[in-house]
Amino acid sequence: MYMAKPMAIELQNASFGYQKGHDVVHDVSFSITEGSITMLIGPNGSGKTTLLKGMVGLLTPTYGTVNIYSGKPKDKRGIIGYVPQRITFDQTFPITVTEFLKSSHRGSDIEITEVLDHLGVVNLAQSLIGTLSGGQLQRVLIARSLLGKPKILFLDEPVSGIDIGGEENFYELMKDIRTRHQVTIVMVSHEVHLVSQVADQVICVNKTMLCSGAPEETLSPEIINSLYGHDVSSYKHNCH
Repeated sequence: MYMAKPMAIELQNASFGYQKGHDVVHDVSFSITEGSITMLIGPNGSGKTTLLKGMVGLLTPTYGTVNIYSGKPKDKRGIIGYVPQRITFDQTFPITVTEFLKSSHRGSDIEITEVLDHLGVVNLAQSLIGTLSGGQLQRVLIARSLLGKPKILFLDEPVSGIDIGGEENFYELMKDIRTRHQVTIVMVSHEVHLVSQVADQVICVNKTMLCSGAPEETLSPEIINSLYGHDVSSYKHNCH
């Protein structure tokens, strides 16, 4: 007998903002199935990061509800992994990648080596954090999240520090992480041309939700035009 997978994330008429009376994203409703890969897409300033922060629990909805496995995000922090688009730190501080991961009290030496190897950066284990490129640091931050054994991994524009041409390999890695770590993945992305290769679900956002569903059913020329004002093929190389 077929058993439907549980819902990992559910939003109902949710709005989010940073100042009272000024919502950045309003009236958003959707659900995300456990074990899926979901991509949030939309133009710059559309509220994608704000929406992601609302799901993580860094923002409280000004209206509506957010549930992570039927509970409030703040009560589910132990099963949430979050990788922001960028972090600010003292790049001169002499700490290696391994020391950085150990400082989070996450993972044995073997587990740290395994996850760095899986992410293709095990050669950086003894490198100083401050010497890493944007793409390398992003993978180390993903490793840090995975060592916490999350059930849901949220990533804010994870390919922003990766050279054009490397996005496809990165997204293939995300599919492998989903399977190997049994994790639901939600990521913000500009890579509209890769959505159908990666995502089970796409959520189109521009201050409010324009669409939600399987990429092949959702990303019509009309939706792409309403998001970006032009055809996706002309957008894909001008997304950073």
